[in-house]
Amino acid sequence: MKETKSRGSFSGNIGFVLAAAGSAVGLGNIWRFPYLAAKDGGGLFLLCYLILVLTFGFTLLTTEIAIGRKTRQSPLTAYGVIHPKAKGIGILACLVPVIILPYYCTIGGWVLKYFAIFMTGGGGSAAEDGFFSGYISSGIAPVVFGIVYLGLTAAVVIAGVNKGIERFSKVLMPILFFLIIGISIFCLTLDYTDASGTTRTGLEGLKIYVIPDFSDITFNKIFTVFIDALGQLFYSISVAMGIMVAYGSYVKKDVNLMNSINQIEIFDTLVAFFAGLMIIPAVFVFMGRDGMSAGAGLMFISLPKVFYAMGPVGNVIGFAFFLMVTFAALTSSVSIMEAIVSSMMDKFHLSRRKSAVIVTIYALIMGIIVCMGYNKLYFEFKLPNGTKAQILDVMDYLSNNCLMPLVAVLTCILIGWGVKPKTIIDEVTEGGFKFRRKTLYIIMVKFIAPVMLVLLLLQSLGIIKL
Repeated sequence: MKETKSRGSFSGNIGFVLAAAGSAVGLGNIWRFPYLAAKDGGGLFLLCYLILVLTFGFTLLTTEIAIGRKTRQSPLTAYGVIHPKAKGIGILACLVPVIILPYYCTIGGWVLKYFAIFMTGGGGSAAEDGFFSGYISSGIAPVVFGIVYLGLTAAVVIAGVNKGIERFSKVLMPILFFLIIGISIFCLTLDYTDASGTTRTGLEGLKIYVIPDFSDITFNKIFTVFIDALGQLFYSISVAMGIMVAYGSYVKKDVNLMNSINQIEIFDTLVAFFAGLMIIPAVFVFMGRDGMSAGAGLMFISLPKVFYAMGPVGNVIGFAFFLMVTFAALTSSVSIMEAIVSSMMDKFHLSRRKSAVIVTIYALIMGIIVCMGYNKLYFEFKLPNGTKAQILDVMDYLSNNCLMPLVAVLTCILIGWGVKPKTIIDEVTEGGFKFRRKTLYIIMVKFIAPVMLVLLLLQSLGIIKL
């Protein structure tokens, strides 16, 4: 299948790996991974997550990248090329980033706001009670920062695959990696004595994070941790949202897919691990175990208080942290937008610029609506999984809890039982390259992954109660 020049391609393996890793390393790693790890007992969650990355994650990542490279098509059209009756999977896969992009840019705008605060030395105000809720419920500011963030994302996508996405990733990813390692090491050196005279250290927080606690283990707890880790994988490796199909379509035929996938797995897992290493010990030192149960507010509510408690150096660390989070968020939002833009280019034969402008206008309108969901359009809606939600939460639930598991299970059925695993294996081994985990792949895509995904979907829909 010929690749049209207008689509572009990555220059080689390094460009592809850094772009794919950049997509994977986003707010899911920096924000969601640490609070799930804290909630689920640290080491136990890490153990489950690592096992799932090497099995389940590897299977979906390999499948989607291979589909993209084999078809040279975006997610909207690639599945129909694989099998004429699979066009519906492509529509669902493309719908995921369409839903995610507006609210992801809204959250990206929040990150930009905090970065601006710490850059100007005002970290103390971000640590005040009620600051975060007051900010997101205000009228204009969240919209302005969201628009700026969306503009940065669109600029990279309009520049193209090689000059935009690849060049952007090659610069940002090494910086991001060194920032996250540096902040992690610093957090391990922290110690703090509270009003009761109790001294807590970063190394004690490290033990909580990495050492599994089996003291009160039950089947229900293991199942909860397993489902949490499985759900986190979608955020962490950017599967079931069309991104890896789109990026795979830009990979040249002489690239060793297995080596690339292994490198993406390693890079993503290291960043996720260091994100927890950066956040959990610091929160434990200054706020104890209670602070670690802050949930999704860990990054925007708990961490500013931690940085403030560090004294003058806290503003510097806060600046470096939110700079790093900004980089991580941008590399992911670029990939989310690219999945939609590439789909429009392939389906409707539009230019990259025109497709990107249309997507940007859509994301702008929907992003404003998401921001207004915290003030003029505020409402509370009870989701099937029992949580209360408003506009952003509903969009997140539809995309991440419903559509992504559905796309993943349908993809496994298509490859495992429709066109057969040989379709993917032939693409991976093209050029004489070895597929070292071929047997594992076949077992996972045909049997284990579909069952796991159905369990996740049933839990998300509230049919299975944890």
